[in-house]
Amino acid sequence: MNTDSGNRRPIAARSSRHAAGFARWLVARGVTPNQVSLFGLATGVGSGLALALAQELDGTGRMLLVAAAIMVLLRGLSNMFDGMVAVEHAKGTPTGILYNEVPDRLSDVSLFVGAGYALGGDPVIGWAAACCALLVTCIRFIGTVAGAPADFGGPMAKQQRMFSVAGASAYLGMTPVSWHPAIGQDGRLGLLGIVLCIVIAGSLLTCHLRIRRAAAALHAKVAHQGVHQ
Repeated sequence: MNTDSGNRRPIAARSSRHAAGFARWLVARGVTPNQVSLFGLATGVGSGLALALAQELDGTGRMLLVAAAIMVLLRGLSNMFDGMVAVEHAKGTPTGILYNEVPDRLSDVSLFVGAGYALGGDPVIGWAAACCALLVTCIRFIGTVAGAPADFGGPMAKQQRMFSVAGASAYLGMTPVSWHPAIGQDGRLGLLGIVLCIVIAGSLLTCHLRIRRAAAALHAKVAHQGVHQ
């Protein structure tokens, strides 16, 4: 996990008493932030595999859908606790940013591609959503390299992408088939496919807004430097 506190994703739950207590529990047992990141990778990839295997809404399929949603939640918690252990407890390492960022990208690809192959998804749309997720992150990194502040803003940032798919997965796993929307020829595109389309549209909008915010910040930075020269 990157220990630069100015480059951290804002997470409200990080300041809660329970989160702080669990972070202390992890540190007391010698758990490193990189280990937490690897656990997040396992749950992230696992969520995608569970979705890809959910081809029917029988008992097994429903269990896989619910399991995928739970693993997305665990991934989100891992993303929070690796940073808390690294920053609040000064356990960060020089390779922390690699452990923090690379597993996240692999998890994103796994989640969206898995949703594309799941019941009601579409493989092409799933791969497109994965590419859009990577592009959103790429633009954030390019902005910071150029000198703009790290931009974690949405409307389709990582949390929104993850939990959109997780919410749809849990809904499909726990509700009657008659409650499940479907569009397209013969209802081929189900809820997961619809959500993936929303993720793509929201991610492209997020890319546009992040580029605009980065450009504005860079122009303001140059203007400020000019005033003080």
